[in-house]
Amino acid sequence: MGNIVQGQSLEKTYRAGDMDVPAVRGVDFMIGAGSFVAFTGPSGSGKSTLLNMIGGLDKPSAGTLTVLDTDIASLDRRAAAEFRGANLGFIFQDFNLIPVLSAYENIEYPLLMVQDWQETKRRARVTELLAAVGMADQADKRPDQLSGGQKQRVAVARALATNAKLVLADEPTANLDHDTAYRIIALMRKMRDEFGTTFIFSTHDPKIVGEAEVVFALEDGRLVNSEGKHA
Repeated sequence: MGNIVQGQSLEKTYRAGDMDVPAVRGVDFMIGAGSFVAFTGPSGSGKSTLLNMIGGLDKPSAGTLTVLDTDIASLDRRAAAEFRGANLGFIFQDFNLIPVLSAYENIEYPLLMVQDWQETKRRARVTELLAAVGMADQADKRPDQLSGGQKQRVAVARALATNAKLVLADEPTANLDHDTAYRIIALMRKMRDEFGTTFIFSTHDPKIVGEAEVVFALEDGRLVNSEGKHA
């Protein structure tokens, strides 16, 4: 199916006062379309930095990064935002749901604000996703009326709302208990199977890593090991 993401000699260095702080050091990787991928490693290993670069939220300091056949580092801020809106979905460890909106409205939000879908099409998509993530009976509840696992189910649905080709999830289970975390990872894999979306998530939890099909292990900004099918 080809590669959806490819990084070559990828580096990211941050400036902290008078010092350069390397976050990613010469990383090479390929991710095939439809993969279920984990970046893992301890805090400070570079996994979140890699996700941010893949998502166009941060630019590499050196090397090349191709996402969906696009040199994402060459995009200016506006072009990067348009690219994200058209192709990518995001899931966060603290859910990032809008507190005043219902579960339904949170999922609908990117269809209004990012892609401006027509109402009938919008309603059909949100209804489909609520059912897919098992939240149809919670559609009218606001985030403060939902459990952590329910919030993350809504976040998964929201990430998929715009038919994203690639979903990036930064520590999506960090604020969940183990049983709920497993259910969320299983849900993400089910959504991959159902919609053909590529999922890339970061985690430091070895039990959650075991659920991934492809694993890239990072340490001090370097790729120290990779396992699984890479294309």
